[in-house]
Amino acid sequence: MAAKITRRDFLRGSAAAFVGTMMAGTIAGAEEAAGMDSWEAFSDTVTLKIPVYDRGAEGVPDVTNNYWTQWVQSEFGDKYNITVEFVGITRSDVMTDYALLGAAGDLPTILMEYDYDKLATWATEGYLTEYDLDQFAEIAPTYYQGMVDRDQLQYVEMAGGNYLVLSERPYYESTYTYNTFVRMDWLREVGYDYIPNMASQEYIDAMLAIKEAGIADYPAGGAMLTGVGSDQSYPWRTYPQDEENWVMYGDYQIPSLSSAENKALLKFENQKYNAGITNPEYYTIDSETDKSNFINGTTFAYSGYISASMDWLESFYDQNLDAELAVAVQSTELNGEGYAPAYRANNPFGMMIGFSSLASEDEIKAAMMYMEWMCQDDTLETFQWGIEGENFTYDDNGSKVSVEYSEQSSDYKQGYNNSIDYWCIVTASRSTGTIEETIESSLPQNLPQNFNDDVIQHYYNQVQVADYGWAVTDCMFGDSLESVTEYQETLVNLYIELRDKLVVASEDEFDSLYEEYAQQYLDAGYQEVIDERLALFNDGMTTKLPTYEAAVATTFE
Repeated sequence: MAAKITRRDFLRGSAAAFVGTMMAGTIAGAEEAAGMDSWEAFSDTVTLKIPVYDRGAEGVPDVTNNYWTQWVQSEFGDKYNITVEFVGITRSDVMTDYALLGAAGDLPTILMEYDYDKLATWATEGYLTEYDLDQFAEIAPTYYQGMVDRDQLQYVEMAGGNYLVLSERPYYESTYTYNTFVRMDWLREVGYDYIPNMASQEYIDAMLAIKEAGIADYPAGGAMLTGVGSDQSYPWRTYPQDEENWVMYGDYQIPSLSSAENKALLKFENQKYNAGITNPEYYTIDSETDKSNFINGTTFAYSGYISASMDWLESFYDQNLDAELAVAVQSTELNGEGYAPAYRANNPFGMMIGFSSLASEDEIKAAMMYMEWMCQDDTLETFQWGIEGENFTYDDNGSKVSVEYSEQSSDYKQGYNNSIDYWCIVTASRSTGTIEETIESSLPQNLPQNFNDDVIQHYYNQVQVADYGWAVTDCMFGDSLESVTEYQETLVNLYIELRDKLVVASEDEFDSLYEEYAQQYLDAGYQEVIDERLALFNDGMTTKLPTYEAAVATTFE
């Protein structure tokens, strides 16, 4: 296994590269590269191990052995004497699975994840090896050129060597694939012809009106927190953000109890609870029960990712025949309290890929070949859409339309979300041309209501919000954070405990309790986390806070 990368290595070798200027747009020798035309089959069989998320989703084929994994073998592996093996990685416990594989000396040939800190951790643990960027440009010129075109070469280097390959994330400033669906019929019944900002007093007033009208006992619903990514405080921040504050508190993986924005968020949750619109037993409600409550018509809103087949929306209409839903389209204006309609923008790249320190030169070459083959138009189109008549059909306009998942033949059934966990090595989302066409192909077209226009408007409003500087990517750290490794689980669990106490407290005692619990949280390890983040920033080991020409400042105090 390769030697571990230390912080000193980073400081000596890669800090400037990590936050420095863009590397040259071409690599010596890349122009002569023939790519796939130059490939030959390996003389000895090479085993290529590719990770794929196992999400435990019901009805999904075995992620390591199905029609599509066999298709990869027949179309790619057999041609080049490569045995392609897919390795299931538990989506909810990625780090544990990779740690077990690393301890057993059985890492997949490539390691990939959406979060930069996970790759940094694997680098420091010695799981990753350097690769030759010139060689990658020669073997995989299409993939390489995509990184050049997207200005991603600045991110490939760690510790003075090239460790990362970056995939594409189309429309990364927008989270248009994640939408909140609300009961527009309930709003109309109490006199609203629009959706109030859901982080405002006006929202509380609307929910109280619904409650008082006897439509729902606890229209705001509620559900228990489950860990990483909880309580993201973006709408309660001051914009433009202070850069040091962004570094210390901006990362979403550990909730920022003790920060001003987290206090504002939890005070709002406390107000909702004391207004009687939140289910008083919310902390016992798991995610499936939360979904069921919306389907059964007892809560106002539910949020989820859109796809061509959304079984929970189908179930909702089955249970609520005359209901009218609406998408909570992104606001572009400050709410009544002066807070921005902000959200967390995605990373400017999709999957981050590294090569295993246990892999041979031939295995790494096979991995590069696989990545190049995957990003060819015909390969990607087939993997994303499947087989005509089995996985997709054409509509009257000649556009592809996915077959409902439940109606796909078991022989050719795709994996989760149109097999995204296989082709994510190239791109984070399926594209069908324009954003309008992409959104239409990503939504069910057979429901009682059509949400194409709403989601398209949601996207364009988010683009405007991003231009205002209200949708910012979190700070990324060029070293693994030892304090996070040590304290994350403890802090997340403690946060859930303290957060619930704050939500159900009386409004009069909220401020004093918050200060008490904030200090408890800091003493439990959060102070060390924010101190280490700031130290990396001061050492030049983080990304910088973006600036925006059209930035709009928030005005609340």
